[in-house]
Amino acid sequence: MSHNPLLTQQALQLRPDPARVVVRPFRPATEPRDLNPLDKTRANHIVDRVLALPAETVHDQLAEVIASFEGRHRNLLQTFEARADEMEPALAEHAVFGRLQRQLIGAYFLNEYAFEAAALFNPSLVSHPDQTGAPAGGCRCVLSLRAVGEGHVSSLTFRTCIVAEDGLVTVDPAAHLAAVARVVERRSGPHGDAVDIAFHGDQDISERVVAPVTDAQSNGIEDARFVAFDDDGRTTYHATYTAYSGRGIRSELLTTADFRTFRMAPLHGSATRNKGMALFPRRIDGRYAMIGRQDNENLYLILSDDLCAWEGGTAIVTPKFPWEFVQIGNCGAPIELDEGWLVLTHGVGAVRRYAIGAVLLDKDDPSRVLGRCQEPLVRPEPAARGGYVPNVVYTCGAMRHGERIILPYAVSDSFTTFATLDIQDLVAAMTG
Repeated sequence: MSHNPLLTQQALQLRPDPARVVVRPFRPATEPRDLNPLDKTRANHIVDRVLALPAETVHDQLAEVIASFEGRHRNLLQTFEARADEMEPALAEHAVFGRLQRQLIGAYFLNEYAFEAAALFNPSLVSHPDQTGAPAGGCRCVLSLRAVGEGHVSSLTFRTCIVAEDGLVTVDPAAHLAAVARVVERRSGPHGDAVDIAFHGDQDISERVVAPVTDAQSNGIEDARFVAFDDDGRTTYHATYTAYSGRGIRSELLTTADFRTFRMAPLHGSATRNKGMALFPRRIDGRYAMIGRQDNENLYLILSDDLCAWEGGTAIVTPKFPWEFVQIGNCGAPIELDEGWLVLTHGVGAVRRYAIGAVLLDKDDPSRVLGRCQEPLVRPEPAARGGYVPNVVYTCGAMRHGERIILPYAVSDSFTTFATLDIQDLVAAMTG
């Protein structure tokens, strides 16, 4: 990478691990929303074949599946039973069958998925809700990452890490096991489904994978921008992200207090039609505030009284320098400094080369730009720009720690690394 002298690069890199897998539904025929006569017939054929097996064979087949997969997943029998519960549209037409038959049928409607086999990128960093064990002068953090597997389907995964007093980042090893959340409640609304999901409390945070659970998300949950939101003294973690159906996109909001239970809800309004919305960490003059890009080109300030409804907006930052002539967007939630709101940006230049820059907004009136970087803080260079998507550096959220900015960022949509910025030096380098 080519770095601005303001940036201190760290050696740490997080790379995708194809050995990490989850089980997810296999759908020749499942939920009523995607059931059709051909699919339903196929599902019933699978069930009929299992029911035709002698009891001893059912026992042996289930034992073989458990022996083959139990070291790769937690609570497999419960998972098989839960999948069978979801298969009621196919199972209801059959006679009553036994518990082992039901578990084996559930296994036939699951498959393993290497959720980060292709890429682990576009990170976002926030303080951990539990600071127990944090070192003196340091803090515990949660790092969220976009994980991509087969079919270019994106999920959200997590790591815990320590930021030392001097800004050095240490990422805790990821657990070998991983699992998707269970759906607790699904609510239909005029703007799409809202869903509550949860993980088991004994799962390490690195085991938790937020995978697509609605039609709107079916091809990916992309680029979550987390922020520790100060809600009258109570911290709630919000993340804006892009839901991709394979046909279209929409902006959605993920909310949690503990990174174990989450609420996922669609955003609506004219300001939500594009990617890359990022929420300010507190209200401004009593209203929620968002940075977004409505027109594929400029950055807008949007204000709202409703966290899920966003209309209008004011263009505040437009492409100005050659490295951002194609478009400019945000790289995560604004960071509050004494001098103003720091917004990390991405600019797209010639040959669609992405670079990371920064803008400083007035603290009381964020529509007023106080300064911006003339040159990128990070940009890809020929020696180190190959990867899943070449010529890209990108982040979905940095964090302030003392007088430093801790910047996680991705390289070529492939892997993640870290750097730090001195706040005073950065502010001093910005021009009006």
